[in-house]
Amino acid sequence: HLGAGARRPATVCGVLMSTLLLYFEDEQAPALRLAKACGLPAACIDRHRFPDLELRLKLPVDAEGSMPTQLVIYRSLDRPNDKLIELLLVSREARRLGAQRILLVAPYLAYMRQDIAFHPGEVVSQTIIGRFLSDMVDGLITVDPHLHRISRLEEAFPGPYAVSLSGAPMLAELIAKERPQATLMGPDGESAQWIASAAAVCGFDHGVCTKVRHGDHDVHITLPADVPVQDRQVVLLDDMASSGRTLAEAARLLRAAGARSVDVAVTHALFAADAIDVIRAAGIEHIWSTDSVVHASNAVALGPMLADSVKHFLRA
Repeated sequence: HLGAGARRPATVCGVLMSTLLLYFEDEQAPALRLAKACGLPAACIDRHRFPDLELRLKLPVDAEGSMPTQLVIYRSLDRPNDKLIELLLVSREARRLGAQRILLVAPYLAYMRQDIAFHPGEVVSQTIIGRFLSDMVDGLITVDPHLHRISRLEEAFPGPYAVSLSGAPMLAELIAKERPQATLMGPDGESAQWIASAAAVCGFDHGVCTKVRHGDHDVHITLPADVPVQDRQVVLLDDMASSGRTLAEAARLLRAAGARSVDVAVTHALFAADAIDVIRAAGIEHIWSTDSVVHASNAVALGPMLADSVKHFLRA
């Protein structure tokens, strides 16, 4: 880790480059793990919030007041509203100070679930935020984005370099260590792709629940009839956990059906408000997540997986 204003040339595949990884203090740990995996110097962006909630940001410039020609910005977009403004301010100023290519590593990509207007006047945030980001940066790397009605990240982020990775295989490897005889269960139909991907890694038995949502905190779950759970160690696997209500309802049904234990593994540990309490009350024992969102449940570091795509961008 280098202090503000300090940097040294980075070598990627033998090519000397002027490159720096930038991060914010609240995401220092995963950002530095990524920097180490990439062999890049890293520096923190100074952030101050005024009483009126406006932000003052200070970039780690060199002695001449300049930025490197290539920047990697690590900023996961949970709690996105402040962070999107941060990215706007940082990217514009970095360009002015000499940055020619900017890569955004946003393990969690916000505003992707609003991908269609169900009622007149509803804002389709997926395409708007995707274009907003593509106007600021030259590349985007994310993990398990919520792309329900589109098949490729490029449809949401029309930039020249768009990479979507998955945390499911790494979570599967963790589950194999913690629960070798696990049955994987997806809490709803949208989780089917993660369940299939994770199950293929270690040959787990698996199934997917059926969910009907009546509101943000009102869901109805039905267990799959063809997957036995009696006396099984069941792990609920999904891309994200927010309110926790879907996972909690699935856990209650699994417990009632005779599951020996129920654990949760998610890529993005959003866990809003009382979500953890709700999940624990439903009888869930362990909660495992990747470090895409900084949380006490983090058990899988994404840095080594992200590093390959970062290096590919820097070599281009």
